[in-house]
Amino acid sequence: MEWLADPQIWLALVTLTALEIVLGIDNIIFISIQAGKLPVHQQEKARIVGLGLAMFIRIALLFSLTWLMGLTTPIFSVLNNEISGRDIILISGGLFLLWKSTMEIHEKLEGEEGHSVSRAGATFAAVIVQILLLDIVFSLDSIITALGMANRLAVMVAAVVMAVGFMMLFSGKISAFVDRHPTVKMLALSFLLLIGVALIGDGFDMHIPKGYIYFAMAFSVMVEMLNLRLRRQGAPVKLHNPYVEEPATTTGAQDNI
Repeated sequence: MEWLADPQIWLALVTLTALEIVLGIDNIIFISIQAGKLPVHQQEKARIVGLGLAMFIRIALLFSLTWLMGLTTPIFSVLNNEISGRDIILISGGLFLLWKSTMEIHEKLEGEEGHSVSRAGATFAAVIVQILLLDIVFSLDSIITALGMANRLAVMVAAVVMAVGFMMLFSGKISAFVDRHPTVKMLALSFLLLIGVALIGDGFDMHIPKGYIYFAMAFSVMVEMLNLRLRRQGAPVKLHNPYVEEPATTTGAQDNI
């Protein structure tokens, strides 16, 4: 248990938890929209069940990927570098993060508004199934990010549980904060680019000390906090969102007077 006294472990936990929360905003938005299709008395239950499923899916993926990371027997060589199963996972995960973050940045800045809203039936079971399927997609970048930032499974699981618990309590306030400050979302996506490069480097045995990554993130966050204080009066940029609520329609005729 000596690792509990390592300050870098606690720094990794705090940083990873914060990043998991920001990266989970899209998941919160999707779950809220899907739950909004249900009767009012079922919406809160659907949100809690959806976020709970997201937590268990991420933990299961963490255990499976961490087990696969133990496959260190070389399979083939590339440019005199022996590539094992672990290296394949790291390189594939890094490439996925580069692709996902680039596509997300493009979608947020130039994408079509509301194009990914599901139009399936609004029964409770149907909504939960849709949330379950989308949780798997939303979880991939979160899990790969955890693998790139922390070396211990306990830290990764603790960060996921803390982030989901925080989102269950403050999902509305978190979404509102990111809506007011969209550059926070862009900053988190840029962190994914950084982590993706670090994962690819690890896969090819070019290790980047995690302290450098933490310092770069902390410095960027500090600069962004200063920017937010200076831009209090200005209107923020409106990011595009693939999951938006459809405008409410009024039905029925007005009573004749």
